[in-house]
Amino acid sequence: MKRILVTGAEGQLGRELMRQLGDRGIPVDRDELDLTALGQDLTPLLELRPDAIINTAAYTAVDRAETEVEACRAINATAVEHLARACAELDCPLLQVSTDYVFGGERTGRAREEDPVNAESVYAQTKLEGEHHARTWTRHFIVRTCGLYGLSPRNNNFVETMLRVGAERRAVRVVGDQHCTPSYVRDVARAILFLLSTDAYGTYHVVNEGQTTWYEFACEIFRLANLDVAVERIRTDEYPLPARRPSNSVLDTTKYQSLGGPSLPSWRDALADYLAARAR
Repeated sequence: MKRILVTGAEGQLGRELMRQLGDRGIPVDRDELDLTALGQDLTPLLELRPDAIINTAAYTAVDRAETEVEACRAINATAVEHLARACAELDCPLLQVSTDYVFGGERTGRAREEDPVNAESVYAQTKLEGEHHARTWTRHFIVRTCGLYGLSPRNNNFVETMLRVGAERRAVRVVGDQHCTPSYVRDVARAILFLLSTDAYGTYHVVNEGQTTWYEFACEIFRLANLDVAVERIRTDEYPLPARRPSNSVLDTTKYQSLGGPSLPSWRDALADYLAARAR
């Protein structure tokens, strides 16, 4: 790959992809190119002539999406339709970043790529629509991931929220019945760029290894950060929110690993690496 266009380049994953790509990256954020406003005129994208497009742009305000349905759909679904058409005209790969949220309901075990989906929130439904649009172009990758965190001026992630809250108070309440695998954008970005170096098109799960709950994750954050914070484990129904969260969205990464790409460290090691990088 020579020149790779990264949408959502100011977000956590987008910034990390640009860091790893260096001069090969073409950064695009909403201020420069509003993907939702393209309509039938794809000229602004086509003129950039990338060798591949990675779409990290997304509407991620999960609870607000329940009332801002069309705004959410425009970014998470309609924009992907435009990107797929542009990639078809350019004859270049499209890599669409998706989410563990497509697996809702009660489930056990790790979700594989071919398992039935159950999108329970507007956010999840629109991300699933985005997957469908991406699949209309043959040369597509769909990468589902979970709970991303990384170094970014916006720093709107669970780790930063816990560090901020932990510095302000001595006790927090965190949901302990939602199973997941929060993932460091450094590791996800490495895997994404590896996939783009292949022609193994399709859907992949890319998360750090292992599984945890948000409660356990918070405990490990405070332990590694040497913050003396009491963490109370609560149930999801004790902290009601507008959008439903998956009770088990642990993703199976066997398909990705079978390609021999960069390893995916355990979530504990990844968190330790992030906190060390953050302190530098």
